[in-house]
Amino acid sequence: MTSTAMPAPDPNNSSSEVLQRTLEACRIAGSAATHAADALVNGTRYSFVAVHQCEEQLDRLDAEIDERVTRAVVHAGEREVRQLLACLKLVVDLERIGDLVVSFAERVAIVRSRIEMDDLEMLTRMASVLEAMLTHVRGAFQERDIDAALDVLRMDSEMDRLRNLVVIRHTEGHDALRGMHSLHVLFMAQALERAGDHVKNVAEEVCHLVSGHTVRHLLRAKDKPFEQMFLQWLLERNAGAAAPRRLPS
Repeated sequence: MTSTAMPAPDPNNSSSEVLQRTLEACRIAGSAATHAADALVNGTRYSFVAVHQCEEQLDRLDAEIDERVTRAVVHAGEREVRQLLACLKLVVDLERIGDLVVSFAERVAIVRSRIEMDDLEMLTRMASVLEAMLTHVRGAFQERDIDAALDVLRMDSEMDRLRNLVVIRHTEGHDALRGMHSLHVLFMAQALERAGDHVKNVAEEVCHLVSGHTVRHLLRAKDKPFEQMFLQWLLERNAGAAAPRRLPS
């Protein structure tokens, strides 16, 4: 497992407070996905209310972390600054996930009783994948674990595949685009897929935080899976750093 141990938080340290609140935002985003899945499957009023409560909490944490980072970064060292900026980037994506999950849940409330079983199964699987992605990315961030972050990137590919299946189901064939029902289902699938993209952003930021280098440009390569390229890239960087320097002749 590729990871870097995280020091124990100091309750009197502003940087540690930002870190703990960012981890809390990860947990709340995961709870929002859990409640959204329950709203889809069971339709309980509590689940719909809980999704909105999670979104409100994420909004508050977004504003709080932004304020705390602004204060803490002035007195922070280089390593702390990197962590603070990572927290700032993460909470932006997490807050957006909250918005997208609310959008999904609101459409569930409208059309749940009319969703066909095939659509219900696909959307439930997408919501479950999103929940798993958020659980993994929280662990990846907390433990500075690149392997867990790469697992999230693999899960995002599954999210894309499921979204594509929903799109094909509702846009191809003689019974495609069955009125407003199809539009709602397509928008629901799109909301979950976009939420997955934001979790992927968080995973990429974890990779950046651990390695100290950006890796987004690797996504443009087509010949190798992203996680394989990133691990190979890390090995090459480490090998280059370990190689003895030649003295000038």
